[in-house]
Amino acid sequence: MNVYFFVAIGGALGALTRFGINVNLDKLHPSNLPWGTVLVNIMGSFFIGVLFILFAEKISVSDELKSFLTVGFLGAMTTFSTFSLDALLLLDQGDYNAAFFYITGSIITCLIATFLGMNLARIMF
Repeated sequence: MNVYFFVAIGGALGALTRFGINVNLDKLHPSNLPWGTVLVNIMGSFFIGVLFILFAEKISVSDELKSFLTVGFLGAMTTFSTFSLDALLLLDQGDYNAAFFYITGSIITCLIATFLGMNLARIMF
């Protein structure tokens, strides 16, 4: 039951982080593209790569901490559902170039971020 509590707390903090980044980035740089979603997905991809290597190869941590950070915090901070909605809204608005850039850019950049996070963790730890 403790793991569920840690996932819930991590999820709440991750959702608040995503919300804060989206609101503040939209204020600083208003744009057609949902840059806040892009940013949190890249950050989340990078950090899941780092944490995966740390937990799998470098350090031993409790299931509660793993779940708090990966399933809870990063799972709530990043969001494929928001990504999907943003992409469909761009398509619905007829902004096909932005939609293509957003979809392909997000997927490729997040894969690269995860790869970099994993390799950085291997080098540093």
